[in-house]
Amino acid sequence: MKNTKIIVKTKSKSYPIYFGDKNLNSIKLLIKKHLPGVNKICIISDRNLPSSLLKKLKSALKIYQLKIYKLSANEKIKDFKVANNLAENLLKDNLNRSDCIISLGGGIISDLSAFVSSIVKRGIKFVNIPTTLLAQVDASIGGKTGVNSNQGKNLIGTFYQPEFVLIDTSILNSLPRREMICGYGEILKHALISNKKFFMWLYKNANQIINKNNKKNLKLAIIKSCKIKSKIVSRDEKEKNLRMVLNFGHTFAHGFEGAKKFSGKLNHGEAVLLGMMTACIFSYKKKLLPKNDLELINQHYINANLPRKLKNQFKITQINNIVNFMKRDKKNLNDKINLVLIKKIGTAVKLNSTATTSKELKKFLIDLY
Repeated sequence: MKNTKIIVKTKSKSYPIYFGDKNLNSIKLLIKKHLPGVNKICIISDRNLPSSLLKKLKSALKIYQLKIYKLSANEKIKDFKVANNLAENLLKDNLNRSDCIISLGGGIISDLSAFVSSIVKRGIKFVNIPTTLLAQVDASIGGKTGVNSNQGKNLIGTFYQPEFVLIDTSILNSLPRREMICGYGEILKHALISNKKFFMWLYKNANQIINKNNKKNLKLAIIKSCKIKSKIVSRDEKEKNLRMVLNFGHTFAHGFEGAKKFSGKLNHGEAVLLGMMTACIFSYKKKLLPKNDLELINQHYINANLPRKLKNQFKITQINNIVNFMKRDKKNLNDKINLVLIKKIGTAVKLNSTATTSKELKKFLIDLY
């Protein structure tokens, strides 16, 4: 499969994303090209990855002084204590600003590794090798880093861009279907907020992508999704305005995850899919989204067997808890809850025009039952 590259251009830094099949083998050449001054490399890896993947990376980088940290990827490790322990160890190892941290894992490992990279010595080099579909199309692009708070998810963090991102689609071969569905949620989000033509293509090819039956279509979906996100990020790096559309479905999703105590019962991608469907229904209720578009989106969910019904995940008594977590969302500027909605497939609504009250949201969610 032919390798591909796109450039993410932001005010603070421009950097490439390399796409390919089995292109992890090129990591040594890419490090030499983009980070010629590196001597020490810290690899922060997901403990649950196939051992052959880390072994391959270590072998490719054996000319450098390597330090390996393996973490069990779950929301609990996105914590100040874990970040502080990593930072202290990196300082003991005397990593310099010209040295490098490589994230090898999904979005959780990526968020944590990038956060540590941004705070150690006010910034050391960072390279992202995302190993899940969700991370490849979302977490690895745009420079968001973060750890969680008792008050909610990703409320503490920085913006810190990598030197480059390496996306190896062959890494997805061992990914279970549930994880593929999670990543597909972000791909679908990018289509719903900005590109109806892409949505219609996904409508026809979703199951091939999720089930990994067509590597060409899987790679095309990843690249198209990354291009959409990188275009938005390049126009609004620090999420002042336009970039907030990337939170479509996420305000509901963070409420759902919080109500589940950020457990594996509902992972982030599933919460986002459920959140987007909920946001689409709310868009229709607010007379923004046409009924035909809502029906088309709903049918796509049915065809691809995506999570779409709130009552399948929550009891009606949990709605207060869901809304309480939504009230803590970063996008809220006052007592109202700011939601990203859509007015048609491919077009998001300006955020500031969609503020709603917690009372209205509670009634809406109850009515879904």
